[in-house]
Formats: sequence, C-alpha cells, structure tokens
Amino acid sequence: MKGGSIDSPADLLAEARERTLAVVDGLSESDVDRVIDPIMSPIAWDLGHIAAFEDLWLVHNATGIPLLREELADVYDASATPRSDRPDLPWLRADTARAYLEEVRERTLEALDGPNPPSGEIIELVLRHEHQHSETILQTVQLGRVGWEPSLPKPPEETAPGEAAGGGLDFLATEGGTFEMGAGPEGFAYDNERPRHEVPVEPFLIGRTPVLNGEWEEFVADGGYERGDLWSDGGLAWLEESGARAPGGWTDGGEWRAGRLEPLDPMRPVVHICLHEAEAFARMHDARLPTEVEWEFAATELADHSIEANLDTLARGSRRIAPGDGPLAMVGDVWEWTASDFDPYPGFRWHPYREYSEPHFGPEHRVLRGGSWATRSHVANPTFRNWDLPVRRQIFAGVRLARDPG
Repeated sequence: MKGGSIDSPADLLAEARERTLAVVDGLSESDVDRVIDPIMSPIAWDLGHIAAFEDLWLVHNATGIPLLREELADVYDASATPRSDRPDLPWLRADTARAYLEEVRERTLEALDGPNPPSGEIIELVLRHEHQHSETILQTVQLGRVGWEPSLPKPPEETAPGEAAGGGLDFLATEGGTFEMGAGPEGFAYDNERPRHEVPVEPFLIGRTPVLNGEWEEFVADGGYERGDLWSDGGLAWLEESGARAPGGWTDGGEWRAGRLEPLDPMRPVVHICLHEAEAFARMHDARLPTEVEWEFAATELADHSIEANLDTLARGSRRIAPGDGPLAMVGDVWEWTASDFDPYPGFRWHPYREYSEPHFGPEHRVLRGGSWATRSHVANPTFRNWDLPVRRQIFAGVRLARDPG
C-alpha cells in the first residue's frame, strides 16, 4: 500500500501514532513511567499495550509471523492482567516502550504490503484501539492533576456567548416512536453495537444540554452531597468511602482542566462525576437518567448537528455550548451516563474476540454514550457504547437528564 492516499491504512495508522506520541510527549518522563493513580495503568504500560495489540492483530494473526516480544504477551493482555496487578509486572518503561512501538510499526507496514495483508476490519480495530488508549492516557493525566503541554495546536479562542444554550434543566419533549437502534451491517462497528434492531420509544423529555457547572454549583450549595434522601444505597456507600463533596476535577481554586487549574466556568458541562452523583442530581430535580434507547433515539432522530462536535483533544476540555434547536452536544464534550446496564443486544455474537464486550455484560457496568473532548472523531458516533463501574470518575463523564411526560 505504498504511495496510498491520505486515507490509506498506513496513513491512518501513522496519524493515530502521531497523536498518541503528541499526547504522551506533553508529560514528564517520570509521569509516563510512574503509577499516577492506582485505578489506572502506568502510561508507559499503555504504550507497550498499544504495540503488543498491533503486533498481535496486524502481524501475528494476519500473517502467522511469531510475535516480536512473546515474553510480553501476558504482560500486555488487558483481560488477563487487571489494572491493580499491572504495576508489579515487567512492563517496558517509556524509552523502551517507544522503541517497541517503532519496531512493531515496521513489521505492520511490511504486513500491509505483503501477500496476505490484514483485513480492513482488523486494521480499523487496531486503529480505534490506539485512539481509545489516547483518551485513557488523558484520563490518567486528569486524575493525577499533572502538568500536560502536548505538541498539538493551541486551542482556538472560544466565541460562544456568555449565556448557556438553555442549560441542562431545559427539557425538550418528544413523542417517541420506533427506530432502528445500533450499527447497521455495513462498515466497522464493535460487537456490542450489533445487531441493529427495531425498538419502540415511549414519549419522554430530554435535557437540551448536558448539566452545566453552574447548575452543579447550585446542587453543591443546596447540600446535594449531604442529603441522604437523594442517594441510593450504593451512592451512600460511595459517598462515605470517597468523602466526595464536588466533581472529581473541582478544587477550592477552580477546575482542573487538561493539565492546568482554571477558574470554574458555570457555562461548561460538568465533568468527572460518577453514576451515583448523576442519579442524586437527577433526583433533586425530579428527573432521571435517560435509558440508552432514549439517548440514541434523541441523538439520531432529534439532535441539532449544526454545531460542530467537540472532539479530538483540540479544545482541552469541554466547551461552552452555543445556542441551537434540538438536543445539543450529544457527541463530544462529555460522556453521558445512562440508566441502562451494559447488556448485549438481542442476537449478540462476539466478534472478533470474546474479551472486548462479553465479560463486561451485566448489572455491574453502566452504559455511557456520546464521547468527550478527548475522544477521537474517528471513534465517536451515536451508536458507540462505552461502559464503566458506577463509582468511577476518571472518565470525562457528565450527565444529560430525562423526565417522563406529565
């Protein structure tokens, strides 16, 4: 595939790698190599894992050539090594991990030009895998509140007005209906997005925007974190254990945003909240979280797409949302918690490997939708399903509310 267009597999893989290294190069070498937060992998582990995944799928599985570093297969097997175990494994430190990335990429390019190149589907799988780990690395940066100066274009000056576009407590009514949920049979999609299936949707109301910082400030001021009646049993247990009294990115001096402390902007979507916080906020406002059926229906049938989605890390955080008509910012800015457990769709079949989705199905994980400012646009779309534990706040997650009519 030499001399291909900008959309050739080699070019797409090169762009993903350039972005990964730009993100990592914004950190000190010591931050790349250390355990910044116990719930996250060391960033150097992420780099080695990206290389090992690429070598497995684009070289070894596609051509039968032995793995470059067979002894590292278990170290970088995400399903076999939970994050809590990774600091004690012999993972490659920053410089060696970068060299591993380069060596694997040379093998990948040879495989792409070989007689039996990997399929387009597998190339897309590896490409998206690297994009997703780029966001994971940024989650680690945010959790550790470490300095981050990436070699990326500076964010543009914001021109959005000083008033919110309706706000998260401004609800839009929909009569519901029936729609085709999930990814269609053509093109790439993850196994948990398929099969597409027809779903009825009862009438409901959906927030015009995600909940904003200013609205969350009122929740804090009104004692939202002290009112036991707003919290589930699981939420009360989390409150006691965590001691949280504000979103994860907030401090007394403002809000931690992408490597720097900035004044808290009331017009930006709130971020770094867990499911329990989202549910408590909803209860205070006689609302609830949307189901993922309702969320996808709103995103595909109702959303105002005239406003460019805030993706690709270039804005360095959620942005003020400009005025519009339908539900706004449903893809980009912040992931949005839903009321739905991470369950398979009817007729689900794992593909191309069981460990991506199937082990995570069930009530332990809740679905998030939409993508954040740190999500690559190549990944984010209205059918993509993210998931995590209800107590987690490392995701760039906020919430959009829903209500029943009447």
